[in-house]
Amino acid sequence: TSFSTPKKKKRDDGMREHVTGCARSEGYYKIDKKDKLKYLNNSRAFAEEPPADTQVRTRPRWLPGRSEQRRLLSSFTGSCDSDLLKFNQLKFRKKKLKFCKSHIHDWGLFAMEPIAADEMVIEYVGQNIRQVIADMREKRYEDEGIGSSYMFRVDHDTIIDATKCGNFARFINHSCNPNCYAKVITVESQKKIVIYSKQHINVNEEITYDYKFPIEDVKIPCLCGSENCRGTLN
Repeated sequence: TSFSTPKKKKRDDGMREHVTGCARSEGYYKIDKKDKLKYLNNSRAFAEEPPADTQVRTRPRWLPGRSEQRRLLSSFTGSCDSDLLKFNQLKFRKKKLKFCKSHIHDWGLFAMEPIAADEMVIEYVGQNIRQVIADMREKRYEDEGIGSSYMFRVDHDTIIDATKCGNFARFINHSCNPNCYAKVITVESQKKIVIYSKQHINVNEEITYDYKFPIEDVKIPCLCGSENCRGTLN
């Protein structure tokens, strides 16, 4: 019942001859030590001896470090007022943030590192919906017992809903004296809402911005506790 496997022969060009006619059906080929050393010696000699025409022209290049890259990127972004570059800067250097209990209302967003003034903090992420869908969802959220709906208006027709699909930006609370502000920027013909720092923000300081709710008869009390608190959000 035991059959001896035929020995795989080599062709004149050094390649192994496939007995079955297909290399994939014959499994793994073990390389001889002589062939392996021959290949390594050839590849090492080729790497150590570059072509003669490149030996004169090659010279050591200066590659900037991570801190130098951030400095160059910030200086370039500051000289060119482009929303696309600023948005790419946010992706390049994300701020360290966390959410935990807030003295203003329920949950809040806090800084885990110092943030300088006029820097991008975080993008407000959610689902882009129309005004009609936003009205339907707001009523449905009330029926489901969801007390807070996280909807941010982009323009007259578009609203970002982060109630069930969003990021940490939905935990930012309102303040009448905020340390951040929201701005609508256009990136590749798509409008995005980005939170910018209004002033220097220390570690463990809560991120806040003004909701700027429209004036309505039914008032929503404000609990920001700032000196110039208006008393209501709307």
